[in-house]
Amino acid sequence: MQAAPQTWSVDDGVRYGLLGLPLAFCALPLYVLMPNLYARQWGVSLAALGAVLLGARLLDAVIDPLLGRLCDRLYATSLQAVLAMGAWAAALLAAGFSLLFMPLVREPTALLYWAMLWLVLTYAAYSALSVAHQSWGAMLGGDALYRSRVVAWREGLGLVGVLLAAITPALLGVPAMLALLFVGLVCGCWAWRGAPQPERRHHATTGAEPTAPGALWHPWRSPDFRRLLGVYLLNGIASAIPATLVLFFVQDRLQANEAMQSAVLAVYFVCGALSMPMWLRLVSRWGLARSWRFGMFLSIAVFLGASQLGVGDALWFLLVCALSGIALGSDLALPGALLAGIIAKAGDRGRAEGAYFGWWNFATKLNLALAAGLALPLLGWLGYTPGARDAHAATLLTIAYCLLPCGLKALAAGALHFFIIQPTAQPHTP
Repeated sequence: MQAAPQTWSVDDGVRYGLLGLPLAFCALPLYVLMPNLYARQWGVSLAALGAVLLGARLLDAVIDPLLGRLCDRLYATSLQAVLAMGAWAAALLAAGFSLLFMPLVREPTALLYWAMLWLVLTYAAYSALSVAHQSWGAMLGGDALYRSRVVAWREGLGLVGVLLAAITPALLGVPAMLALLFVGLVCGCWAWRGAPQPERRHHATTGAEPTAPGALWHPWRSPDFRRLLGVYLLNGIASAIPATLVLFFVQDRLQANEAMQSAVLAVYFVCGALSMPMWLRLVSRWGLARSWRFGMFLSIAVFLGASQLGVGDALWFLLVCALSGIALGSDLALPGALLAGIIAKAGDRGRAEGAYFGWWNFATKLNLALAAGLALPLLGWLGYTPGARDAHAATLLTIAYCLLPCGLKALAAGALHFFIIQPTAQPHTP
């Protein structure tokens, strides 16, 4: 197998990135639609549901570094071993996802136990497949623009998957959503087999042994990784809170109808996908870190505007969703490319990508766990219940959905500037 060239064609992008579509397709229902469905339709209390989601996501986060270590060992064996593991993980993901949205029990207490079991299994399968796929992309190497193109194709097709997940349940129902996920996983795994391949870890002509995979804690030896992960954590929870609360905000703060609820999600993800070329152009001009900082500033401005909206402002919220979708593009395309650069700078390309992305996904899951496990119970404790539309409930939703994320984004932008951009003092960061 040869090293990936420094050109990235549309065919390369589709073959590698296509698996990002079903992975993102299942993420939206799991993180956004499922809490709303269980609480609003099946009567599960917000506090109990938040505890279950927190527990499942924390467990999922804990095993991510271990899955990363497993992926490194599989990569040290062969790419075929990685692809085989990916196929098994995809099968378990499809099964667990289906059982979560078509449960065999409906009594609220039984539903909590059912959700906990299948969330753990589904998250584990999702994480194994995601870490393997992300590591593959990072192992391709390249300069900042090349790395951002690799990530942009994966995340851009992922946004297409999110868009499909946002509209399929409302238009075609849950069975169609499950069928589409199954088809997407099959096609994604098949395309992955023909994607550009990373360099081999050893050379058959010389008989050299494969490079030993990095240890589980190895990424933490890199100060650059620790700084980037801290920024990623702050920014991630700032994004995860509104993602968890968006349907509650639309339904109870804006009091929009069901058609508008689907429209705002569609606009958000379409604009995120369409923004990818813009962010790639900004990377070529400003570099990865400065472009990401601009995305954070844009997000802050947009959510401050959203805090002024109320009943009857659903059309204005479409503009909010369009602009925040553009900001989302920077969160998806740029941090992963920064991480790939740090891996290469540390001399770990080809032996420790799994460990790095295991901890990276640990941070992602921790953000989601804190968002659902703290925001939902806190709203319930302060007096908000789904369907409440009084002034107190509206104020609580505005603070939680708009203002709290702004504060966290501002902290993330400051950390990015002082810990990553300023120390380098260069126009193009890794």
